[in-house]
Amino acid sequence: MLFYTQNSLKFAFSKELDELDLSDNSKKFGIIGVPFDSTSTYRTGSRSGPTAVREASYNFERYNMVLDKNLDVNIFDFGNVEVIHGNFEKTSEKIEFTISELRQMNITPVVIGGEHTVSYSVLKALDVENTTFIHFDAHMDLRDEYMGERYSHAAAVRRIFDLNPEKIIQIGLRSCLENELLFARENQITFFTSYEVNEDLEKVKKVLNNINGPVYVSLDIDVLDPAYAPNVSTPSPCGLDPFQLESLIHSFKGKNVAGFDLVEVSSTGFGDITSINGSKAIYDFLSCQ
Repeated sequence: MLFYTQNSLKFAFSKELDELDLSDNSKKFGIIGVPFDSTSTYRTGSRSGPTAVREASYNFERYNMVLDKNLDVNIFDFGNVEVIHGNFEKTSEKIEFTISELRQMNITPVVIGGEHTVSYSVLKALDVENTTFIHFDAHMDLRDEYMGERYSHAAAVRRIFDLNPEKIIQIGLRSCLENELLFARENQITFFTSYEVNEDLEKVKKVLNNINGPVYVSLDIDVLDPAYAPNVSTPSPCGLDPFQLESLIHSFKGKNVAGFDLVEVSSTGFGDITSINGSKAIYDFLSCQ
């Protein structure tokens, strides 16, 4: 079972694996860490993200005051994928294999990166052609390549576009190349800048609420302003605040979520604000399921 994983610190509220009952049809979420950051182009360190985010999760209570409910879904932390640093292809194969196993067990993956390339590998194991890909990020990540590398964190969404998802919605953008913007417009990619979110949050929430069918949520923590998430691979000012992000994540309540990932947490130590806000994003997502 889940051959390519290792033991690690568990995410708070996770049940023991010996409590996993595959004959039980209740909703289950499986947390997987992917400590891979071999294409980071500015600040490295997201390979430490899974550990930092898990440690930060112990700051939260099971009772969620905003939602007035306890976090009561079945959560199982399966550890980390055994990555091969510097080798995207072999690491990607192991990620895809691991997510396929979770899917066979009817467990929804919640992945902690690592850099944004891990999202592509996760989606390869899912029915992406029937799924709306929702992308929170400061950057479009629609370059066809970066410095000769097609599987770069700067090209992550372009590679996901190649998988032909039902639709792509990007939220929180504030940095891109001109040809990325043209590509998005020419290919009917829906996007909202951080300025648009700030001006009319309810408009963005309405778009999310009107989605039908499966959704996959990918959250690059640099969607937050550096005041709230300074330890990221490529920080960009004028981002979202935690209140806005929390409200948007709550829009996934009742949705058919095929998977969720949190990427690009490049924390340098335990208890920093980036890993705390990253962990809270996962907590908020699980709380509304």
